[in-house]
Amino acid sequence: MKSILILFIVIHMLLPAQLHAACSRIATINYQKILVDAGTDKKGEGLRFYLEKDPQSKILLDKYQKENQPTFLKASTSTIGSVLLLTGLLQPNESSGIQNKNTLMYGGAFLIALSYLTSKTLQYSNEKYLEQAVDQYNKRNSPRIYFSPYKENNKKTGIGFGFSQEF
Repeated sequence: MKSILILFIVIHMLLPAQLHAACSRIATINYQKILVDAGTDKKGEGLRFYLEKDPQSKILLDKYQKENQPTFLKASTSTIGSVLLLTGLLQPNESSGIQNKNTLMYGGAFLIALSYLTSKTLQYSNEKYLEQAVDQYNKRNSPRIYFSPYKENNKKTGIGFGFSQEF
């Protein structure tokens, strides 16, 4: 059971890095496909060339990128959760009190889940700044940028597991 949990944690850590390297969001400008994200650390950077032409769009893009930057709190919460979970796995069964195996494992799993859900919620709510930046640009400038950060209009239904890109 422990080896399955450790394998799950390792796969969970490696999978998102491979997914982001393989694909990215795409905007259409002058019938050309433009990559929106230059990497995981520079989301929206592919549109900067166009959005810099409009001062309001540039301000919104800068705000979007600033809000997407990783913070010490986000990193430390998930790290502490991982340490608690691994400590619980290595703890002997006869421990009692706060050092109980189950307490450490459940506390660590709770912190990891809380950190993940919080970061995903903040990332999703932050997408409004990028959408507003594109809308402000399209009101006053050309060529128009066709981009929706929330969904693709491909009329497919299904269940999402943390990513919604097509390859």
